[in-house]
Amino acid sequence: MTPEQEALVGLAAEIFAGRTSNEQLAAVERSEGRWDASLWKELAEAGLLGLGVPEELGGAGLGLLEVCLLLEQQGRFLAPVPLWETLSAALLLDGPSAKEWLPRVAAGEVRLSVSPAFDGSDGLVTGPFDAAVVVDGSSVVLATAVEAAAVETTTHALAYDIVTAESAALDVPVERVQDVVRVALSAVQLGVAEAGVREAAAHLSQREQFGRALGTFQATQQQLGDAYCDVQAMRATLGQAVFTMARRDVDVATWWATDAGERIQHAVQHLHGGLGADVTYPVHRRLLWTMRTNALLGGPSRQLVRLGAALL
Repeated sequence: MTPEQEALVGLAAEIFAGRTSNEQLAAVERSEGRWDASLWKELAEAGLLGLGVPEELGGAGLGLLEVCLLLEQQGRFLAPVPLWETLSAALLLDGPSAKEWLPRVAAGEVRLSVSPAFDGSDGLVTGPFDAAVVVDGSSVVLATAVEAAAVETTTHALAYDIVTAESAALDVPVERVQDVVRVALSAVQLGVAEAGVREAAAHLSQREQFGRALGTFQATQQQLGDAYCDVQAMRATLGQAVFTMARRDVDVATWWATDAGERIQHAVQHLHGGLGADVTYPVHRRLLWTMRTNALLGGPSRQLVRLGAALL
């Protein structure tokens, strides 16, 4: 990373670390909207919500790479804010819609979402949001003045089905919407996975059995070593996808994010023993985030089908 990118990561980590303790996350999960409005405000004041917003519209004028670095930190700390949705949608706006919405995004005044409609499905939008980039058949629109019905509840987010909305056409290909969303979610998944491996390593170094740290046993070392290798593969393929945005590279990165991401969190849960099943202990959230991300992306099997079709 460049010094500027390192500073970005350090700033994001500092903000998230101060707002995502186990007690704070539990309190947000019990709240009505299941998101942290004060954290959102702090991200806006730090200029992080405007990373992908052009400078002339009040943002930092950076690109997808910097957005992914920020989203990785969101996954690392499991930050309960609609960050990947808003930043993904912001990268897709153009024309009058960009001029109207992007300055408000950078200021933290609005939240956006995106419904990529993978493989012809209608899809949902995750909230809270004020407008959403929606794939409607072969076109892409920005849905505004939205009325939506909550259809799914998890401990860290709500999902909605858009009931009625006004819309404005966007000059962006459907494939671009889908690829940006897949890359963004893969970045979040990378952060979730790497932090899980580090937490498991710390746990195994401290927990003892038969007078020895659990981390000294070969079986635990092998499981965690495999998880570490999976994380590096996730990072390498995501980096390739971000730099090329070629559809096959995005397919490969998404497969690693869904397949390895799930495998890593099952290993992390297992290595924590009974603590992994205790909802008062924070490790369970990583499996929850991973499974929900896999549901949004369609899981690893769908990525293999897409890759196979491309190869044929």
